[in-house]
Amino acid sequence: MNADVIIVGGGLTGPLTALALADAGLTSLILDARPRDTFDDAGFDGRSYAMALGSVRLMRALGLWNALAGTAQPMTGIRASDGRAGQGASPLHLAFDAAEIGEPFMGQMVEDRFLRPALLAACDANDRIEMRFDTIVSDQRATAAGVEVEAGETLTARLLLGADGRESGVARRAGIGRTAKDYGQTALVCAVEHDLPHNGVAHQYFMPAGPLAILPLRGNRSSIVWTESGDTAGVLSALPDDDYLEILRPRFGDFLGEIRLLGARHSYPLGLTLANAFVADHIALVGDAAHGIHPIAGQGLNLGIKDVAALAHVLGRARARGEDIGAADVLARYQRWRRFDTSVMGIATDAVNKLFSNDNPILRLGRDLGMGAISNMPVLRRKFISEAAGISGDLPRLMRG
Repeated sequence: MNADVIIVGGGLTGPLTALALADAGLTSLILDARPRDTFDDAGFDGRSYAMALGSVRLMRALGLWNALAGTAQPMTGIRASDGRAGQGASPLHLAFDAAEIGEPFMGQMVEDRFLRPALLAACDANDRIEMRFDTIVSDQRATAAGVEVEAGETLTARLLLGADGRESGVARRAGIGRTAKDYGQTALVCAVEHDLPHNGVAHQYFMPAGPLAILPLRGNRSSIVWTESGDTAGVLSALPDDDYLEILRPRFGDFLGEIRLLGARHSYPLGLTLANAFVADHIALVGDAAHGIHPIAGQGLNLGIKDVAALAHVLGRARARGEDIGAADVLARYQRWRRFDTSVMGIATDAVNKLFSNDNPILRLGRDLGMGAISNMPVLRRKFISEAAGISGDLPRLMRG
């Protein structure tokens, strides 16, 4: 066999899975159809990720955090409130602070231009990981997982892993269907520079069309995830930078002073998608290949990282016991661990989006009172903080700190 595991997808989740599996003593072959220079471009393009404390623990356990710590921005608190363009935040809001759970931060903001090269460099330096850039022609599965690539070679392993996004070819070829819901919303993503310091606090305004997240980056910079209806987002995306910024300013507010656009602007259609199974015969799915949720809670990448940690935990123990890591009973342990958790998170984010993405005055008053009440209930507030930090529940070994 070419490796213990063939991982399809060289984005973020694929290389991270390979590193976690290497830590568990397993070899991986990462396959991606895109050329290597696609991944090596480290220019600033405005994209960044909110990495929860539990995810940072995994990065530390794998020896990756030292390469990122100098460029990451700790998130020490979160403020969530209703908002309207030009009116600022509601006085009744939800306030979370990391100090309440005895931690220095709830998470870290990490820029794509630093995270991606750090993962690839770690894979390049690991003897248990090989990376190849080729197109898959077909899959074959019997007592082992295998793929035929465009070069004409057939590659085999004990397990074929889909880390190839929401349109996962691995899942499709394995006959794994998806349950999906289109929100009719689009996320507009960019970065801004501002005059005043953010002090490591993330803000989320629940606007009538959808949430606006202002996430702190290193220095006087913030990452913006701005949700609008699909039609409105299309119009906004076509605007020049100056006009785009004029529409963003009244939504952003003036609490950080004047703002200026940095880097590129991006847009992503939003929806809920959940694979009907996370495993099949000698196949497993992780990250967006298994699930995609609304970014309203900032948990998308973190759910994928927990998949990675859980799969490495399950396969590492199976290997130590001499089990076939691609066997149905082994993969069922991974599915039991992760599918319920991601389903609950998907349902929760769907419900929150429904509740907050409207301007109904009765719902608005009810949710404002609810956020104000939670802010005044320390026990419940700490539970929410632990959830947001990704350190609650049954944690895989790599996320325990």
